[in-house]
Amino acid sequence: MSEPTVEVHADPGTLATAVAGELLHRIADSQAAGHVPAICLTGGTIADAVHREVARLAPDSGVDWGAVDFWFGDERYVDRDSPDRNAGQARAAFLDVLGVPDHRVHEVPPPSSACSVDEAARAYGAELRGSPAHEFLVTMLGVGPDGHVASLFPGFPQLDAHDIAVGVTGSPKPPSHRVSLTLEALAHSAAVWFLASGEAKADAVRRALAEDGTVTDTPARGVRGTQETTWFLDHDAAALL
Repeated sequence: MSEPTVEVHADPGTLATAVAGELLHRIADSQAAGHVPAICLTGGTIADAVHREVARLAPDSGVDWGAVDFWFGDERYVDRDSPDRNAGQARAAFLDVLGVPDHRVHEVPPPSSACSVDEAARAYGAELRGSPAHEFLVTMLGVGPDGHVASLFPGFPQLDAHDIAVGVTGSPKPPSHRVSLTLEALAHSAAVWFLASGEAKADAVRRALAEDGTVTDTPARGVRGTQETTWFLDHDAAALL
């Protein structure tokens, strides 16, 4: 696994612009090499800002939006029209805005199409396993103040899972039911980008990057890319480094 590097920006706005620009560059280069890149998205406030910057910068990027696949590192197990759903937020911010075809947006099944959260996880894992992508080009991850990533929370048994995707119940953040890719699946990516802004994230960032510590206590320690692991931070999130 790659050793993490840190890139600090002045504020959330400049952070979002930098990440969006780099993402577009990576996708365009991958397509130019003849690939159909797979991108793993995350939810949250800073991710939403990145997505909106992608939509703004896209016209000059040269990206073919019909030749890139989008997946989600985790999803709230709620109906498709719920404002809590990560896929709905990403669609509103940039996927639908840019006309990404539906078959390129791979969503976790909602409650209306699966009997349980565990069945939804199995279905999502099977879809990813059967896809042509050998690994994600970029996996983007937010980090919670407790150090969680995707929907893998400190002390939860899903941290030790070896499946592709797992159901999560009893989440300390509502909604309680979620589907998450496992640490192994998230790390099956050429580049892993952590996105964090604000002083509330500073201690989690410090713990994730510290020389000592455990994945059980700080799950963000458990994901690194095969070629690159970059922490994109603003000054407040980097304050304790």
